[in-house]
Amino acid sequence: MEATLNRFTVDVPQDDLKFFKSFIKKMGWSIHKQKKGLAEQSLEEIEAGKVFHATDVDDLFNQLEK
Repeated sequence: MEATLNRFTVDVPQDDLKFFKSFIKKMGWSIHKQKKGLAEQSLEEIEAGKVFHATDVDDLFNQLEK
């Protein structure tokens, strides 16, 4: 008998991740971590303050050369 597979997205707190992974392994299931998209990564960097504001074009090029 072939099992029907369903896909779910679950948010797990970092503290419970080790237990959750061991549970999945014992059940014979698989886990796949979804990579963040470029837009999501960019928004997180903006929220974290990792944004540079150039005062002029020369300042921008100087930062790009670093």
